[in-house]
Amino acid sequence: MKTFDPQAMYSEWMSQLVNQTPWQEWMKPAASVAEMPVLDMLKEAGATINPAVLAKLQSEYMQEFGQLWQNFAVSKLPELKDRRFSSSDWHTHAMHAYSAASYLLNARFLMALAESVEAPGKVKQKISFAVQQMIDAMSPANFLVTNPEAQAKLIESKGESLAKGITQMLADMQKGRISQTDESAFEVGKNVATTEGVVVFENRLFQLIQYTPLTKTVHQRPLLMVPPCINKFYILDLQPENSVVRYAVEQGHTVFLVSWANPDASMADVTWDDYVEQGAIKALEVTRAITKQNKVNAFGFCVGGTIISTALAVLADRGEHPVSSLTLLTALLDFSNTGVLDVFVDEMQVSMREQTIGAGGLLPGRDLASTFSSLRANDLVWNYVQSNYLKGEAPPPFDLLYWNADSTNLPGPMFCWYLRNTYLENKLMQPGALTVAGNKIDLGKIDAPVFIYGSREDHIVPWQAAFASTRLLNPKQKNKNTFVLGASGHIAGVVNPPAKKKRSYWLNPDAVGKDADVWMTGATEYPGSWWPVWSEFLAEHGGKMVKVPVSAGSKEFPASEPAPGRYVKVRAD
Repeated sequence: MKTFDPQAMYSEWMSQLVNQTPWQEWMKPAASVAEMPVLDMLKEAGATINPAVLAKLQSEYMQEFGQLWQNFAVSKLPELKDRRFSSSDWHTHAMHAYSAASYLLNARFLMALAESVEAPGKVKQKISFAVQQMIDAMSPANFLVTNPEAQAKLIESKGESLAKGITQMLADMQKGRISQTDESAFEVGKNVATTEGVVVFENRLFQLIQYTPLTKTVHQRPLLMVPPCINKFYILDLQPENSVVRYAVEQGHTVFLVSWANPDASMADVTWDDYVEQGAIKALEVTRAITKQNKVNAFGFCVGGTIISTALAVLADRGEHPVSSLTLLTALLDFSNTGVLDVFVDEMQVSMREQTIGAGGLLPGRDLASTFSSLRANDLVWNYVQSNYLKGEAPPPFDLLYWNADSTNLPGPMFCWYLRNTYLENKLMQPGALTVAGNKIDLGKIDAPVFIYGSREDHIVPWQAAFASTRLLNPKQKNKNTFVLGASGHIAGVVNPPAKKKRSYWLNPDAVGKDADVWMTGATEYPGSWWPVWSEFLAEHGGKMVKVPVSAGSKEFPASEPAPGRYVKVRAD
C-alpha cells in the first residue's frame, strides 16, 4: 500500500486554483457506495469489505443522502456541528450549507468503509489514516470556490485578501513549509530560550548548558536534562512563565541541559551508539565532574528519555549507577503501542530509509515536520491554508508554533537504527536483545527511582505506552516507580506550569506496574499542574541543601559562551 505523502497532498491542493474538477468530482453524490473512489484504493491495498456490510452502508448512505436532498428542496438548512463550518457564512447560505453537509456525509461513510475493511490490523490502520488524510484535504473549507468566509473576505477587501494570500503561499513554497506563526516576532536567546546560564562543554554532538541558580541554596545533586534530538531543546524553555527549565531552577536545582547539534553533512555518519556514548553518557560524566557528585538526577523527554534510558542501561552493564533518580516525560521504552505513528513504520519503509541514508546521510528536518503535521492535518495544515492563503490573514505570533517550525535534521545511520530496533522490532524492551556502545541492554538493571509521566491525549506517545515503562524499570521493586497522567497532548500536557492553574492530573500509586486500564480505573484526579508532584520527587532524591556554587563550570570545564549557546541557533532550512 502506498504511504501518505503530505507534500504531494499540498501540491494537489494548489492545483485547485486553476482546476476545480477534483473537488467537484469528490463532492458529487455517488449513486452507490460501490462507485466511491475510495474503493479503488482499498482494492489496491488488497482489502475487502463483507458484501453484507457494504450493502448496509450503501443503504444507510442513500437514506441519509435522500433526506439531505429533501431538506434542501424545501429550504431546510442542515445542522453543521463541525467547527470548520462554525461561521455564520456556512449557515445562512443554502448552497454552502448543503455542500458542507454533503461533505460531512461523504466523510462519515468513507471512514465507515475504511473501518469495515477485512485486513490485518496494521494494513487497516494505514487505510484509515490515508482515508482520513484525503477527507481532511477535500473539505470545502479548503477551497476558495466553496469557502463563503474566504469569498466574503475577497469581496470586502476588493481582491486584496486573495493577492496577499497568493503572496504568502508563494513565500511558503520557497520555504518548503506552511507558516503557522509570525516567525519574525521571535529570536532564540532573546525572547525564547532565555533562562540565564552558560555553556560549559561541547563536542560535535551537543553543548552542555549549566543554568544560573535563582535560590540562595541548591540541592546537592544536580539535575541533568536530556531533551529530544528530533527538535530543539527550548520547548522546555519557551518563556519564563512556562519554562520547565526555569521552574526546576526556581525549585533549588542546579540544572544542566543537553543542547543537541542540528546535524549537517559532517555528521552524516553519526550512529545511535554515538548519541548514547558521546551524548548522554558524556553529559553525565561532565555534570558529575563539575558538581563533584557521584550521582545526579537524570531527566529525559520524548526521544531524550529513550536515549538517557539506553545510556543508563549501558552504564549498568558496566557496573556503574550514576543517577539518584530518573524522570521520563512522554517517553517510549516499550514500542508495542506507538499510536498513529505506526502507519509510517513497516519493513518496506524502514528498508527504503536504510538503503538511502542508513550507511550515511541526513534525514531532512522538513520531512519530520511534514510527518508530524499530517498527524493533526486540520489543525496544523488546513487551518493555515484557509487563513493564510484563502483569506490572506497573517498568522499571529505564538512561541510554541515558532519552536514547531524550527526543525532539526537527523543523521541517517542513527535514525535508521532507531526505526528498526525500536519502532519496527521493539528490541529495546527485551533484555539482552540489543548491544549499544559495546554493552548488552537490560533496562531492568537501571537502579534508581523513576518518575514517569504520560499525557492522556498524546497521539505520539500514547499514555498506555508511557505507562508500560513501569513494568520494565525496577521490575523487582515497582514501588520505586511513580506514574503521573496529565491532561492534554504530547506538548501541552508537559508544558503546563502551576501558575496557569489549568488542566488536571491523575495518580494511583497502588497500581503502578499493573495493567494500564486497572491503573486508570482506580486513579484519582487532581486539579492543576503535575509539576509540583515532580518537584517533590526531585527534592526527595536531590540530597541536602548546600551553598550555591561561586561560578559555573570548573577548571577542567570552563564556561565558554552564554546560554542558549550556538548549537540551538542553527536552523535546518
